[in-house]
Amino acid sequence: MKLIIADSNLLIRAGLNAVLSQYGDIEICGEASSEVQLLEMVKSFQPDVVLIDFAAQNFSIDVVPAVHKSSKHVRFVAITGEQSGITIVNALRAGVVSYIKKDCDIHEIVDSVRETASGGRFFCGQILNAIRKESIDVNDLELTEFSCEPVNISDRELEIITLIAEGYTNIEIADKLFLSPHTVNTHRKNILQKLGVNNTAAIVMYAVKTQLVSPNKFLFSPSLT
Repeated sequence: MKLIIADSNLLIRAGLNAVLSQYGDIEICGEASSEVQLLEMVKSFQPDVVLIDFAAQNFSIDVVPAVHKSSKHVRFVAITGEQSGITIVNALRAGVVSYIKKDCDIHEIVDSVRETASGGRFFCGQILNAIRKESIDVNDLELTEFSCEPVNISDRELEIITLIAEGYTNIEIADKLFLSPHTVNTHRKNILQKLGVNNTAAIVMYAVKTQLVSPNKFLFSPSLT
């Protein structure tokens, strides 16, 4: 995938570049320190993903729809510091696909870029919690395929629910889906929150109830905890 890093802070850009450039499937084609630079780079390099701090100096959320006017295929991953729930929601409305924080684990940052490039969405648990704390009803966002709201389960989460129900551990799930164990654990926590449950058995019951797995699989299995 082709990636542009957009942030006004040189040290942050350099740090993200140094880390992400170690991965063979990620080609960093530019670093933008302002909206003007980003718009020029998008036209020149036609990236797949832009990793952006829209709250940084010389940037605003308006750059996202501006890019989409000429390059609709570009997908945005927001990476910012602490933000209010409404700021996050407005970013999603503007066209941001995935959202993480700058204090996320580096593997989570890498996974967010990969997931977004592959057509999915990625939200760290801190971002979902920020929205929930302000009692924002994400059902009113009117976002196409917005799959990380509390009442909807994303395709990735359905995969993980199915594998959990089939008895796979976090490490085994990570190997199967080419994710880090940390990311699988984050997904697992989000699934528990969305379903309003607190144990693996309840996840299995959800999988059976929604016919993700057959109930016959568990007829002679030991009790789950």
